[in-house]
Amino acid sequence: MSIVILNLLVFFALVILIAKQMRVGLSLSKQILLGLTLGVIFGLGLQLFYVGNNEVIKDTLTWTNVVGSIYVNLLRMVIMPLVLTMMIAAVVKMRDVTSLGKVGFSVVGILMGTTMISALVGIGVSNTFGLSMDGLTEGVRELSRADSLINRQESISNLGLADMLVRFIPSNIFSDLTGARPTSVIAVVIFGILFGISALMVAKEDQSKAQPIIAFVETAQAIIMKLVRIIMLITPYGILALMTKVVAGSSASDILNLISFVVASYVAIAVMFLIHTMILRLNGVSVLGYFKSIWPVLTFAFTSRSSAATIPLNVETQVEKLNVPQSIANLSASLGATIGQNGCAGIYPAMLAAMIAPSMGINPWDPSFILSLTAIVTISSFGIAGVGGGATFAALVVLPAMGFPVALVALLISIEPIIDMARTALNVNGAIMTGVITSKVVKIDEVRTESVAFNNS
Repeated sequence: MSIVILNLLVFFALVILIAKQMRVGLSLSKQILLGLTLGVIFGLGLQLFYVGNNEVIKDTLTWTNVVGSIYVNLLRMVIMPLVLTMMIAAVVKMRDVTSLGKVGFSVVGILMGTTMISALVGIGVSNTFGLSMDGLTEGVRELSRADSLINRQESISNLGLADMLVRFIPSNIFSDLTGARPTSVIAVVIFGILFGISALMVAKEDQSKAQPIIAFVETAQAIIMKLVRIIMLITPYGILALMTKVVAGSSASDILNLISFVVASYVAIAVMFLIHTMILRLNGVSVLGYFKSIWPVLTFAFTSRSSAATIPLNVETQVEKLNVPQSIANLSASLGATIGQNGCAGIYPAMLAAMIAPSMGINPWDPSFILSLTAIVTISSFGIAGVGGGATFAALVVLPAMGFPVALVALLISIEPIIDMARTALNVNGAIMTGVITSKVVKIDEVRTESVAFNNS
């Protein structure tokens, strides 16, 4: 026990070190990077000093993870209110429903189009690396996880596409605000859009109510934004704890056993970043200026592993640094955290399906297989990727739809956090890119007042 206490004293010394950097004015993004670095070092230290003594590591992580769990719970707490207020604000700030339709069509179209491309990239990289299920072994942890995943898969697979679409529509918005269903996030998005449209129509019918409606939306958004910013202040400490858990809790043998999949995943993610860059360049966007502006956002996404938690930074960066209208920024950031995530819903399930195909007697280079898999990945990405564990849910929808087993998802659970960091950064970059391109191809008029948050006009 004394050894565990000593480890905890070291951990809190690291917390104090980060706090001191905050006092001297170090930027939040640099604080997060510091937390990430210290977490990796501390986690590796636990691995090296206590080789063969998993009990000490386990007991230490039990207490350090208190900080990480509090941080994660706070993020989850604010996600639904954030998405709701963002969607309402996005609609209300537009002058008419026609503008909403144009922007929505562009945002959803780009998100789904890039998801289709990411699926093709995932298939191509997986096949090029020759990845397969052969040689992968199941441990106790994986077997336990497999049972849980199979139960979840059974509940999901009972829903056809038509049933899934029906579940997107909220029947009890208060229940969905608690995240009670896998489709709760998209349900909240839909409610927010409908609420915003209703508010917009009321304002048009009665001009005297327009200003109070705008003031109400702006006030609600400002309060939620302030709450998120308060939570973001503890992000470096949360990242420290989470990275400690990831590094110290990961088995080196597991990582080495699955190193090919890790490398292939990062290659696929890098290729999609390159494709995003090409799309931006083709639309006349300065790539250097773009990435210089969004680097802090990508850093936060990478370390936090939460697309939804990145929404405030996402919106602020789009509006203040990339000159995207706030309504478009709200839609692209919110929808980008809910549908069409390139990393979690595109690359990941496509790679898994390509790995399983040979064991099912299917040629992974077969054009019909590639086309059918790409179509299923693209469709299933709508509304699945936005929930917690989005990549897992996406895989649990895609694999059964292809007639494939879900056991591979459990086999890869050991290295999930390592890959998920980069996947989240890709998801967020896709959302930002979508907002930038939409602002170039769709011109809209916004309701603007001096009190609008992030107003750059």
